Amino acid sequence: MLNIIFHPDIENEVKASYEWYQDQAVGLGDDFLTELETAYQAITELPDMWPKFQCGFRRFCSASSLFQSFTRLTRKQYLLLP
Repeated sequence: MLNIIFHPDIENEVKASYEWYQDQAVGLGDDFLTELETAYQAITELPDMWPKFQCGFRRFCSASSLFQSFTRLTRKQYLLLP
């Protein structure tokens, strides 16, 4: 399996999103994190499945539409953008 390289802004965006979802309903932030983990697994297992976007990136949208991610596959790594 390939490594995932995260854009530096992702950490702050995930934290802010988690807090926002938790403020909406207790446990919703945890659901968001679980969905993120599932998404990262799907992206690494099926990198070519997601629709092409721009400049070599692919667009992943979560099943619940809580978030979307843009990925680009290099030789041995994925780059994930917020």
